[in-house]
Amino acid sequence: MKAFEKLMQIVSDLRDETNGCPWDRKQTPKSLVPNFIEELYEVIEAIEDEDDEAMREELGDLMLHLVFQVQIAQEQGKFGMEDVLDAINNKLVRRHPHIFGDERVDTAEAVKLNWELIKKKEKKDRKSVLDGIPRSMPALIQAWRLQEKAASVGFDWQELPPVCDKIQEEHTELMEALKSGVKADIEEELGDLIFSIVNLARKLDIDAEVALKATNRKFYDRFQYIEAQYKDTDINEADLDELDTHWKKAKEH
Repeated sequence: MKAFEKLMQIVSDLRDETNGCPWDRKQTPKSLVPNFIEELYEVIEAIEDEDDEAMREELGDLMLHLVFQVQIAQEQGKFGMEDVLDAINNKLVRRHPHIFGDERVDTAEAVKLNWELIKKKEKKDRKSVLDGIPRSMPALIQAWRLQEKAASVGFDWQELPPVCDKIQEEHTELMEALKSGVKADIEEELGDLIFSIVNLARKLDIDAEVALKATNRKFYDRFQYIEAQYKDTDINEADLDELDTHWKKAKEH
């Protein structure tokens, strides 16, 4: 707690109107958003790389942004750190009645369902069970959450075959749109196909975002192998057949 209080004091000093840092004093909640997002992704990257040292550093950077946002809010008389911590503490207790109350829940799935039901009761101003999903969230994660929330009220296939059939259906519709040549229709059908694939990933308990990132990294590594074959020549002069031959070798490696 002393270390956390020290961080809060440092941020407060940086924002001091008289002796503070000009850059830090200039910042607003909105101006900090791009860096906030970047720090979050750096934390995620450290986790995916299983780099404990980087994770420790990046979590500190992310913590700085959290404290920074609260400091600005406190200066504006909106809320302080104690308000933020009280809110999350109370929420965790409310939404875990199987731990802090008399309710009994035995599985992780049941816990998640119960969480959503309690959340729905608390957010009485929300008109839809789908409300509350950030619009700025990456599309793959957003699709997952939309499907997950719809499933919480029973709108979900219980078996895999219908999920796979839906993918085939959307693929067929995409092929028909491609024949029409209408870009708006192609875009719509492509989106539907991706949405259906995310649903399959969800049913298989595979994070679509993580799966796609792994494929991106695999592509990156294989393409670097191809580039390495052209240290003494110009890769731009190679034709597709030649590049594809190197690609196949890259897969072997």
